[in-house]
Amino acid sequence: MIAAKTRFLEVAHVGIIAGLAGGLAEVAWIGVYGAISGVSVDLVAQGVTRSIVPSFGASSSSAWVGIFIHLILAIGLGVGVAFAIRFLLRGHNQVYAEYSLVILALGTVWTVNFLLVLPYLNPGFVDLLPYSVTLVSKLLFGVAAATVFRMERMCLVRISRV
Repeated sequence: MIAAKTRFLEVAHVGIIAGLAGGLAEVAWIGVYGAISGVSVDLVAQGVTRSIVPSFGASSSSAWVGIFIHLILAIGLGVGVAFAIRFLLRGHNQVYAEYSLVILALGTVWTVNFLLVLPYLNPGFVDLLPYSVTLVSKLLFGVAAATVFRMERMCLVRISRV
């Protein structure tokens, strides 16, 4: 019982780190894209706020709230993916499988978000950035998260050999 609870907390912990890494990778990518293209990253962050808490979207701090919301959602996504990957890859140690599954999961999340959910919640948000930019953003999340998962697995393998 204690071992199962400990393992649960370990997976949740690595999921939190993976989610933060992925969320920050997305923020960095959108920042770079905004700097190159001239698109206001403040409008993107405010769009996140308007999608989740529409009444707060006009606030002077809505851009910061949008980044906070984004990172909270990224943590949740990271934890969810961590548990899914641990379940699906039980007993496997192939790097390609881990990266492939995580990137596939994030591509699926992007598809659901940008083609189904966001057009309903906040139709203007999907027009702020080209689809290709948002897809690259989500795939970068996947690469960052998969790297965290892989590093955690490598540490566990080293520990078990000692």
